[in-house]
Amino acid sequence: MESFPAPARALVAAMTAAAAAAPERAVAFQGAPGANSHVAVAQAFPEGLPLPCFDFGDAIDAVKEARADCAVIPIENSLHGRVADIHFLLPESGLVITGEHFLPIRYALIGAGPIDGVTEAVSHPQALGQCRHWLKAHGVRPVSYPDTAGAAALVAERGDPTVAALAPPGAAALYGLAVLADGIADAEHNTTRFVVLARGGARPVGAGPWMTTLIFEVKNVPAALYKALGGFATNGVNMTKLESYQRAGTFSASEFYADVEGKPGDAGLDRALDELGFHAKWVRVLGTYRRARERA
Repeated sequence: MESFPAPARALVAAMTAAAAAAPERAVAFQGAPGANSHVAVAQAFPEGLPLPCFDFGDAIDAVKEARADCAVIPIENSLHGRVADIHFLLPESGLVITGEHFLPIRYALIGAGPIDGVTEAVSHPQALGQCRHWLKAHGVRPVSYPDTAGAAALVAERGDPTVAALAPPGAAALYGLAVLADGIADAEHNTTRFVVLARGGARPVGAGPWMTTLIFEVKNVPAALYKALGGFATNGVNMTKLESYQRAGTFSASEFYADVEGKPGDAGLDRALDELGFHAKWVRVLGTYRRARERA
């Protein structure tokens, strides 16, 4: 808790105490109260008790240690792409993806004002990247901080009118700041996808529609990825996302993160996974969950 700026600590302490009293209702998120992840928790779990955590590792640990029932974690943004470190944290966490939530993102520039005197904007690197054109057009220098609402608390703590925070507009009231500019985003489609992580998931039952997330490593041979993915095409399984990443600096073979439509037990997906397993070094399903938005 001491990692949060002073204006956020009382709020964090109160929310942590409430979550500790009913951990079965607690939903962990990364950031200070008022962050986009806090907003996502409120939307996805209106009866939940939000539990603020300083970083992603803390939020995951809260679930692993049963201090929270689940965590809501951002995984990608329509403007700025993959959220850093998530592809490594997810498989290492031992948790299961049990849901997803999409949150339209609009930021506010909040501070002591006036806006004409603001020369720096403090925020999470994702937020700064999503608003970089706006910041450049207004001559405001971006300054990185671990989370958006925490940046607002930091601005309140410093009391410097030349430094503002780029944060969700609701953070202004929480930390006694003014909204200097609102509705900030470099594109109208700016949206963040969150996943829900829990210690275990229920067996998918019903029509869905379902999504399955998996990771795998291909063999270091020619056409390895082509062969590994062929089963999805021949079995009519739609793959909505595929990303590669390198682990441990080996540069020898890529690991892949993929989202596909369907659930284990579907004949087509089962055949595709069998073929993937034949051509890959290993395959691991991270979770199957109801689709929150149609992929087009």
